[in-house]
Amino acid sequence: MLKPFSDRVSGLQPSAIREILKFTADPEVISFAAGNPAPEAFPVKIIEKLSSQIFAEEPIGALQYSVTEGYAPLRERLKEELAQKGLFKSGDMVVITAGAQQAIETTAKILLNEGDVIICEDPAFIGSLNAFRSYGVRLVGVPMDGDGMSVEGLEAALKANPSAKLIYTIPNFQNPTGLTSTLKRRREMLELAKRYGVYILEDNPYGDLRFEGEGVPSIKELDDSGAVLYAGTFSKTLAPGLRVGYLLGCEEIVKKAVVGLQTSTVHTNIWAQMLTYRFLKEVDFEEHLERLRGIYRAKYRRMRDGLRRELPERIELTEPQGGLFIWGTLPEGRDMNVFCSEAVRNKVAVVPGNAFSADERAVSRSFRMNFSTPTDEQIDQGVKILGKVARELLG
Repeated sequence: MLKPFSDRVSGLQPSAIREILKFTADPEVISFAAGNPAPEAFPVKIIEKLSSQIFAEEPIGALQYSVTEGYAPLRERLKEELAQKGLFKSGDMVVITAGAQQAIETTAKILLNEGDVIICEDPAFIGSLNAFRSYGVRLVGVPMDGDGMSVEGLEAALKANPSAKLIYTIPNFQNPTGLTSTLKRRREMLELAKRYGVYILEDNPYGDLRFEGEGVPSIKELDDSGAVLYAGTFSKTLAPGLRVGYLLGCEEIVKKAVVGLQTSTVHTNIWAQMLTYRFLKEVDFEEHLERLRGIYRAKYRRMRDGLRRELPERIELTEPQGGLFIWGTLPEGRDMNVFCSEAVRNKVAVVPGNAFSADERAVSRSFRMNFSTPTDEQIDQGVKILGKVARELLG
């Protein structure tokens, strides 16, 4: 019998999140499993207006082939705004990608050989983990605490894996935990990366969605050595269906990323890039972000208050200051998979924590909940069901 798959993909498994989302095809299931922006967050009327302008004024430009680097006006606008934030520095370059996911996957493509080591937070975003796995790399997870990735764990991993090339982190409102790395922790991570000669890939899809507390400088902002690559996206602040993101970093790396992109997508959707540029140019983006923050602040507080009221106190909950997720952890000795299975049997879907582990064989007591996608009524009903399931499980 012929071997049907390449070695690169034969061991890859379907995303646990995507598999769980199949349950949500049942209209009675309340999904806390997705990571989608709130439907009411989409600026539909503005997108409709700007799209009409594009096709009235630049139809061929929107429909024709273009350059891999990205739509020039958007790139220039991004450079200006990133420079104002202290992110774009002398010697840097930015390339437009199909969301941050492509920026992450392309970084793996151009930097990593099969068998190389990536050090990542544990737990970490499953989409990135699977992108890394597709290149045959070895994932080494470092536990997190309330301040972010453990510095002691990170240095131990770097010492134990001298071939490590990359540290992957989501420092703001991390997916799946919702945790934010402190400024001290970011500085320590950067110093370790420079000392051991590895890159940091800073993934920041949620940074603009801070709805409580004070902002923290990004690791890229703190870096003066070129050690940090930065993946950004408009998926959470404009619309994920546009698939507009970007990779920012030293010119040598990003130029190679351009070559890597030419072998896959040729270029990111030009109409979507033109639309994004016009949105940034013609709309008060900060006012738009404030509207989103208001939506997510209200949704988060509703779910947080409901969970505090309905769940037993023995279940630990993170308290994110932004983003889209809350992370719950059952008491020692309790079976998270039983909890998740009982939840979905009772028509509420959450994501098992082991889906986010660098070690696919790992055992977890945690689960992820999303508050951006469900309606207020679904949040209220869903947390009551989770409370009932938890009380029955914990006794």
